[in-house]
Amino acid sequence: MANQLEQLFGCTGFQWDEGNSEKNWIKHRVSRVECEEVFFNEPLLVVPDVRHSGTEPRFYVLGQSDEGRLLFVGLTIRGKLVRVISARDMSRREQKEYQRAQSEEADP
Repeated sequence: MANQLEQLFGCTGFQWDEGNSEKNWIKHRVSRVECEEVFFNEPLLVVPDVRHSGTEPRFYVLGQSDEGRLLFVGLTIRGKLVRVISARDMSRREQKEYQRAQSEEADP
């Protein structure tokens, strides 16, 4: 699993599927730009998504857009590209997990 996380951090860009991108906008009003911003803001929590890793390794990240919107982003890696599968606002449980990470980052 560590190798897969290294692979994620070695990504150089994003790959978009029109269907997923449109679905994220229609269902959750999350734009491509917001999804991408999450990867450049801290903290960024990266978690292997074992439950959805049937045919390829999947991850989810908890992070925030430049405007501070707290987002859950499900993804896979294709070559050196992050392929976003789904994006939505964080649930309450996810927000608590993210806030805990922010606190830990503030108090090293």
